[in-house]
Amino acid sequence: MIAHLRGRLLEKQPNRIVVDVGGVGYDVAVPLSTFYGFGEPGAEVALRIHTHVREDALALYGFATLLEQDLFERLIGIGGIGPKLALAVLSGIEPLDLVRAIERGDVARLTAIPGVGKKTSERIVLELKDRLPRVAAPPSGEGAAVERPPLGDDLVSALVNLGYHRPLAEKAVAAALKATPDGGFERTLKQALRELAK
Repeated sequence: MIAHLRGRLLEKQPNRIVVDVGGVGYDVAVPLSTFYGFGEPGAEVALRIHTHVREDALALYGFATLLEQDLFERLIGIGGIGPKLALAVLSGIEPLDLVRAIERGDVARLTAIPGVGKKTSERIVLELKDRLPRVAAPPSGEGAAVERPPLGDDLVSALVNLGYHRPLAEKAVAAALKATPDGGFERTLKQALRELAK
């Protein structure tokens, strides 16, 4: 079983990368949270790997952090959730937000993830509420920085409605709010779109 890969990034597409390890290219499916953390092709990368074996295929799923991998493995342990759906869940919500949504039983937040219906959301909460990985709370003073003002929520919502994935939209909005702290909705939205075009 492959548990870890370190090598050079050969190809990079959303939800899929190819890592060159000693001349061998490994095709690895990744959540968007991992994908956006990588540089351009040619960069050195290191991934935690979950090797998924089926009768007709051997698939590799890669993660930048232990928390992502842990959540993925717990999700695929739920009946009716396969690796593709588990990856979609991790691509539609940041790992810490996923943990908090499950802790709060926030079915509406989980159902907002593309491809996740109400029944699946309810099953995730029911099955994982008592067996979530331990997550350290942010040090005091950092919590306020994490929470976005209402303008930020409106901007993220607008970008998601335009078809951008939520984690990408949240990063672009955070950068736009820093760049234009006094800008209104339209100006900040334009800045967020510029961030996305980079």
